[in-house]
Amino acid sequence: MIVGILFACLFLLIALGMPIALSIGLPAIGLMLTPGVFPAGVQLSALGQTIIQLLFAGVDSFDLLAIPLFMLAGAIMETGGISRQLIDFSDSLVGWVPGGLACAVIVASMFFAGISGSAAADTAALGAIAIPAMIREGYPPAFSAALVAAGGSIGVIIPPSIPMVIFGFLTNVSIARLFVGGMLVGLLFGLSFMAVAIWTSWRYGYGTRHPFSLSQIGIATKEAIWALGAPVIVLGGILTGWVTVTEAAALAVFYALIVAMAINKKLTWNDMPALIIRSQIVAATILFIIAMAKVFTWLVAMQQTTQLVQNAISTLSLPPWGLLLLVMTGLLVMGCVMETTAALILLVPVLAVLSPQMGVDPVQFGVLMVVNLAVGMLTPPVGICLFVSCGISGLPLGQVSRAAMPLVAVAMGALLISCFWPPLTLWLPSIIYR
Repeated sequence: MIVGILFACLFLLIALGMPIALSIGLPAIGLMLTPGVFPAGVQLSALGQTIIQLLFAGVDSFDLLAIPLFMLAGAIMETGGISRQLIDFSDSLVGWVPGGLACAVIVASMFFAGISGSAAADTAALGAIAIPAMIREGYPPAFSAALVAAGGSIGVIIPPSIPMVIFGFLTNVSIARLFVGGMLVGLLFGLSFMAVAIWTSWRYGYGTRHPFSLSQIGIATKEAIWALGAPVIVLGGILTGWVTVTEAAALAVFYALIVAMAINKKLTWNDMPALIIRSQIVAATILFIIAMAKVFTWLVAMQQTTQLVQNAISTLSLPPWGLLLLVMTGLLVMGCVMETTAALILLVPVLAVLSPQMGVDPVQFGVLMVVNLAVGMLTPPVGICLFVSCGISGLPLGQVSRAAMPLVAVAMGALLISCFWPPLTLWLPSIIYR
């Protein structure tokens, strides 16, 4: 009864336009302080103290420090001219195929995903440059905005990934293994989006092509060598075990400052206060959601919801593959209507315990959850990548959403492959972490 009221209030407040953190936290806090919810002997002051402790405990983690650091690194690289260099380098590699620039945007998105860990940051960093450039080459504005949004969604699949940090924090699953597990999946997503770009451009004659040139690749590589070093240093440090995820995030900030200030000379110390404020507002929003969700999930756990869900699922008598398909379908729906961080924090404590029943390794399940919610970033009504891309292009959400449908379709195909072919997520971790 209490859990039903809790979720009803959550969705009602979201529908009314309440910020997601307050939509999560206010119903939980209100119910905790309502007489009769807890035994009569529990004092109101004790509940108030519990709420405060839960809010602090929700964000009291060294791993979560990676979130504001990765956001800052992404913001520095966006302002420091690195986005332009990555697009030029990617265009030199794939600009000779039909839809060359469109493919270059996807390739650049995969490189940028190895730096920031945030889909919204990747979309913003590349969209400001890529959307006008694609329109100048004859691509329709809606297609350009949709493709940039699709590329941005890869930012949470290819490591480092802020949602994977959150999943690892909630489940104690190795974040480094989650990162490695997402590599091939992210590559599959990128190739799928490139296939759509090539087919669409070939069919409708979008864009221009330039001849393949090794000399041009050499020039572009020389220009982008420092930008390309960022994902190598960040991922190399994590995968070799030389640094933790949070230390890698701090290293990314330090490296980004060197490239943006000393090498590209596109950033000065006078730019830093505004840049820090802009990036940390986004990071603080994520951490506020995590803190509020701690209260929400604590109340859900007190009502033994996990056990109730397990009992309900066991009555369905589904085979492991059927249960996995049911959970993935539910996650796709939740990804369409709920912000990624909130969905992870609310659903992981309930669903992660089901991975043995689904016959799914915890690392694979973590990657699948993030990939499901990444698809939700391309679908209305709360697709964050769509909103960022619409804001840059000035186009209405409905127009960009329609253009994104082929990209969503291939993303769902890649998701199904990830679900039912475990080596895609587990082979690399098994090789690297023997």
